[in-house]
Amino acid sequence: MTETTSSPVLCSVDVRGVAYVTLNRPEVYNAYNGDLIAGLLATYDALAGQDLRAVVIAGKGKNFQAGADINWLDAVRRSSPQQNLDASRMTADAVQRLNLLPVPTVALVQGACFGGGTGIISACDIVIAADNAAFSIAEVKIGVAGTIIIPQLNDAIGLRQVRRYALTGERFDAQEALRIGLVHEVVPLAELEAAGERIVSALLSNGPQAVSQTKLCALRSAWSHLDEAAFSALVEAHAAKRQSAEAAEGFAAFREKRPARWNVAQKSK
Repeated sequence: MTETTSSPVLCSVDVRGVAYVTLNRPEVYNAYNGDLIAGLLATYDALAGQDLRAVVIAGKGKNFQAGADINWLDAVRRSSPQQNLDASRMTADAVQRLNLLPVPTVALVQGACFGGGTGIISACDIVIAADNAAFSIAEVKIGVAGTIIIPQLNDAIGLRQVRRYALTGERFDAQEALRIGLVHEVVPLAELEAAGERIVSALLSNGPQAVSQTKLCALRSAWSHLDEAAFSALVEAHAAKRQSAEAAEGFAAFREKRPARWNVAQKSK
């Protein structure tokens, strides 16, 4: 694939067959927009023809991935129904294609990991977090629903934890992420890259076909192993909610830095 250091997604493959995918919008906490999503899809296309053993995904700068770029998301919300639906389909495809990659995937998380960022790491096989990482499944805060990442989150942390954190939108730290199973290990920030290499080394010591077959077998019984009809239904629900009256109020409240009309807790203070 063709990329420059300013590309929203960077990718390289080393001699061992390990691909390193880096989200590259550090000035906005690696928030995703149409360009970043397109970059991820193009990266997966480019990797599909290569003999890979593992994929490592990380965020450039101080943060992993802080969810959607609010300006892009608002523009999508105001677009035509078909353009809005297309944006949801692209976003869902970017997470699900990562989820279904036939090789092991490792996420290295530092700083903010919000909204869609939690979907990305839930779609990875192994997640290592720095001790400064912070997490939230925050879509409900602005009146939208993160339906397209709920299956992956169910796989990662279980329905019980999704029913708390996807409904409250509250933030939690790396130790809580470890407790609920969103991450596998927490290390000091300075040791994050080395911890990732340790995991990669363990993966490379195993039979690649056996690893691929084991992953596929696990996914067959997963929440996120959806047929096309179920996947499309999630995408359509996601798109429709973004163009609802509640979402319009949520975006307005965010931009005006005020509580949304539904925020009874703030009004009672």
